[in-house]
Amino acid sequence: MSENKIFVTSPLLPELHDFIPLLETIWESKWLTNHGFYHQKLERALEKHLSVAKISLFTNGTIPLVTAIQAMNLKGEIITSPFSFVATSHAILLSGLKPVFVDIDSITGNLDPTQIENAITKNTSAIMPVHVYGNPCDTKAIKKIADKYDLKIIYDAAHAFGVKVEGKSILREGDLSTLSFHATKVYNTIEGGALVSHDDETKKKIDSLKNFGIIDEITVESIGTNGKLDEIRSAFGLLTLEKVDGAIQKRKKIVEKYRSILDAISGIRYISDMPGVEHNYAYFPVFIDKAVFGKSRDELYFALQKKGIHGRRYFYPLITSFPMYKNLPSAHKDNLPVAYRLAEEVLCLPIYADLSLDEVERIVSAIKDIQNS
Repeated sequence: MSENKIFVTSPLLPELHDFIPLLETIWESKWLTNHGFYHQKLERALEKHLSVAKISLFTNGTIPLVTAIQAMNLKGEIITSPFSFVATSHAILLSGLKPVFVDIDSITGNLDPTQIENAITKNTSAIMPVHVYGNPCDTKAIKKIADKYDLKIIYDAAHAFGVKVEGKSILREGDLSTLSFHATKVYNTIEGGALVSHDDETKKKIDSLKNFGIIDEITVESIGTNGKLDEIRSAFGLLTLEKVDGAIQKRKKIVEKYRSILDAISGIRYISDMPGVEHNYAYFPVFIDKAVFGKSRDELYFALQKKGIHGRRYFYPLITSFPMYKNLPSAHKDNLPVAYRLAEEVLCLPIYADLSLDEVERIVSAIKDIQNS
């Protein structure tokens, strides 16, 4: 990390002297991939750490979304959010299904349950909400709708590692939940991901689908893909798992610092902690009200860059503005007023475990200077 530049995130890294012995063990075993020793160990460790029944590891966070759709035998349409990373909706298109977008909650950016029911048709097979920035969706309201119409629920929980509601993992909700372990996430395996399921039979199906649909040496049962996580990244993940709780506590202090000094700046809103939720502080988004702040989000974004502070307009542009989605009826701007407004206002400020509180003060001071310039 450059001394003069601050970026929106920085990966959680293990100590090199701890990693080298694991690499040597892998080299000596000559078991580099295909459900190896460290792969199995990491799955068990994550199940325990996250308090979930079953974890299936993947090579990235996108293939679990595709595999979840396949494992649930979904057809037709899936209701989802326009305010997410494109992997969410790409997984639906890659599976040959149609994404149907509905608007989002103006506070959290999560899928608005009050908008879901009107989007359900005879072709709807599932709902795919996103725990945006790690803030839990209204899972009770979504489940009530899904039960009423006999729909499956797949949560895109890419941001929600370790998040709990009333002491229980948010990953227990829905039929399946997916995770991303990309280097920019709270917890990472460099590149990687996971699919959380609730029983042995579903995990067995998922594990077959991520390995070409292979059942045994002579049997291929379904059309799967190659989604396996290798031994090197599994070993890396075991080491970062030891550090993640401490990193989250550091992130919490950074967020508290941000909030305490941003309160003095008019025209900037942040998302407060949700009652009963144990957050992971994956991101620190703020929303810029141009009429009050005096400058647009983009004016602030580019001015911060000139000062060596590199935030991220996350999520901008909306998924529905991209060419493969913009002609869908549900993607029309009139159907998504909140999503379009938040996409124009949001700016994720730098946050990572090693970001110092002095640097937080520097960032906020720069924001004040830009506002007053």
